[in-house]
Amino acid sequence: MKKMLVMACVLGLVACSSGSPPPERGRPVAKVDPAALVAQVRAAGQQGNELEVQPLRDPQVEDLRASAEALEAAGKIKPAIAALDRALLISVGDPDLLQWKAELALLQRAWLPAEQLANESFTQGPKLGGLCRRNWTTIALARSSRGDDAGAEVARRQVDGCTVAPPVRM
Repeated sequence: MKKMLVMACVLGLVACSSGSPPPERGRPVAKVDPAALVAQVRAAGQQGNELEVQPLRDPQVEDLRASAEALEAAGKIKPAIAALDRALLISVGDPDLLQWKAELALLQRAWLPAEQLANESFTQGPKLGGLCRRNWTTIALARSSRGDDAGAEVARRQVDGCTVAPPVRM
C-alpha cells in the first residue's frame, strides 16, 4: 500500500514537471442575451463616418437575402441560415453574407462558429468600415461568451482600426 502511495506521488510530480501547462479553462460564463449581442454587433457597423462601397448584387442573391431577413425577423434562425447558405453558393465568399451568418450563429449561442465566420468575413472583406467593425465586435463577443477575456480584449482593440476618415472634399 505504501509503495502504491509513493508511486502515485512520483507520477504526480512527473506530470507536474512535464513542461506542458494544464489546459486553460475560461471563467464561468454568465448568462448572455444573444439578441443583445447581435444588436451590439449591428450598432458597431453603423458608427462610422466613412465612405462605404457596396458591390452590385445578383438578383437571386437579393431574393435570398430578403427571405433570410424575413425569416430572421420571424425568429426562424435555422431557415434563415439555410437561405444565406444558398446565397453563398451563388456569391461564394461574400463577406457581408458570412458576417450575417456569424450574427445568426451568435443568436444560436454557437460562439466558435460565430467567431470563425466573422474571421472569414474579415479575411474576404475590405478590412475597414462598418463590416470590419461588425467582424471584430462579433469576434470579441464570441470570445467573451466563451470565457476568453484576453482574446476578447485583443479583438476589441481591433475595432478602432476599422474606421478610416473619408477624404476631405473641397
